[in-house]
Amino acid sequence: MTQPILPIRFVGTGSYVPDEVVTNEHFASYLDTSDEWITARSGIKERRRAAPDQCTSTLSTLAARQALDDAGMTAKDLDLIICATATGDCPFPSTATFIQAALDARGAAAFDVSAACAGFLHAMHVAAGFISADMFERILVVGAETLSRFVDPYDRGTAVLFGDAAGAAIVTKADRDDQGVIYHEMGCDGTRTEHIWVPAGGSRLPASETSVAERLHFMHMRGREVYKFAVNKMQELVDRAFETTGLTPSDLKLLIPHQSNLRIIESFRQRMELPKEKVAVHIDRFGNTSAASVPMSLDEARRDGTLVPGDVILMIAVGAGLTWSTMVIRL
Repeated sequence: MTQPILPIRFVGTGSYVPDEVVTNEHFASYLDTSDEWITARSGIKERRRAAPDQCTSTLSTLAARQALDDAGMTAKDLDLIICATATGDCPFPSTATFIQAALDARGAAAFDVSAACAGFLHAMHVAAGFISADMFERILVVGAETLSRFVDPYDRGTAVLFGDAAGAAIVTKADRDDQGVIYHEMGCDGTRTEHIWVPAGGSRLPASETSVAERLHFMHMRGREVYKFAVNKMQELVDRAFETTGLTPSDLKLLIPHQSNLRIIESFRQRMELPKEKVAVHIDRFGNTSAASVPMSLDEARRDGTLVPGDVILMIAVGAGLTWSTMVIRL
C-alpha cells in the first residue's frame, strides 16, 4: 500500500454560491452567441453572479462557516487562514484578513495564495507542509472568486465561461497511519503569463484613462492556446501521479478536476477509462469558478456520501501563470 508522505486530513468542508443564476440565454440576448454554441464548446448551461453587496471575502466567509459547522469547530479554533483567489477584495491587505475579521478568528494568521484556477491546490500544498512540520494544527483553506467583476461582458470568449463561488476545507493532522497526501506536484510556465491575465490595475500598468478606455482591467484570454495546454498538461500530471505511486485509475474513488471545460474533463476521463460517476462535474451548473471549483466538488462529494474515510481521490488543476497543481490523497 502506498503510504502518505504528508499526514493530513479534512475535518470539515463547505461551499457557497450566490443566489443569482445567469443562464446562457442571458448572453444570447446581447452577444453573437446561443445556448447551443456555449454548451457545445464548454458544457456550461448556467453560472452564478455575486450580489452587489457581496465580494470575494463575503462568499469565502459563508463557505468557511459551513466548513466550521461540518468540523464541529468555531473560528477561534483556527490557527491559520489561507485564501486562494485571483479576484481579491482589494490589492492589499489580503482577502484572508477580511475573512478572519468576519469570522472573528482573532489571532489566526492569514494570507492569500494567487494561482488562479490552481490556487486551492497550491494553498493545500502550503497547508499540508505547515501541518506536517507541526507549525499549525488547524488550517482553514478557502478557494473563492468573484470573476463576474473581472470579465468583459462584451467579450464572448470570456463572459460566458466564468461564475462566482467559494469552497472551503479545514485541514488538520491525520489520525490514521494510512491517511494523507500520497503524491503531490505543482509547477508553472511563466512564459505563458499573458495567456490568461488582467493587464492593468497593478504596479506593471496602473489605472489610467488609457487603461480604462482600452478595457485592460478586464480578463484577457487566449482560449485556444490555454485549451491545448490544459489538455496536455492535465494528462501528463495524471500519468505521472499513477506512475510514481503505482496506483491505477481503478484505485480512485473520485477524480476532482478543475472545472474549466467539459470537453477537457471528458477527454482525459475517457483516456483513463473512468466511469462518469468517478469524475466530479459541476461546470454545467456553475461555470468556471477558478480557485473555488475543486473545493466545491470536494464538499459536494463529502456531503452526498460519495466519499468516505479510506477513499483515494485525485485533485488536479491548471490555472493562469500558467500554473498547475495536483494531489492524490487518501481520506
